[in-house]
Amino acid sequence: MPIPEFITDLRSHVGHAPLWLSGVSGVVRDSRGHILLTRRADTGEWAVVSGVLEPGEEPARAIVREIAEETGVEAEVVRLTSVDVTPMITYPNGDQTRYLDVCFLVRYVAGTPGAADDENTDVGWFPPSDLPVGLAETSRLRIEKALADTAEAWFRR
Repeated sequence: MPIPEFITDLRSHVGHAPLWLSGVSGVVRDSRGHILLTRRADTGEWAVVSGVLEPGEEPARAIVREIAEETGVEAEVVRLTSVDVTPMITYPNGDQTRYLDVCFLVRYVAGTPGAADDENTDVGWFPPSDLPVGLAETSRLRIEKALADTAEAWFRR
């Protein structure tokens, strides 16, 4: 699902003006410890799975939904790993958005990964020691914090 209907409705009122939205992301790991990444159709960058929270949606449920929609993979949330704010993003159509991102460490359960929607052009597993060239900076931070293996979630102090 490229743009949620509630955002399309907001855009009809505010045009391309900056929006503050809630987002989720997930560092999905398999039994080998590899990380599931998607290649974004809009930027060509590799990234952890991420998406926008629907109004009233619980963040942990949202990331499980996003992973299924974007990759066809069934997964379960392990724990919260970080909370951060993205830089301002300007999309090709001129829309501007900043996200408050809630990131989770997620365990792969089942399914064969593939680009299951038009948001991504590729999906793949990567060992943490050999992440792809062109990995989004926001994903680097989220992976680093998820792999830190601490009980507390990271946030800027």
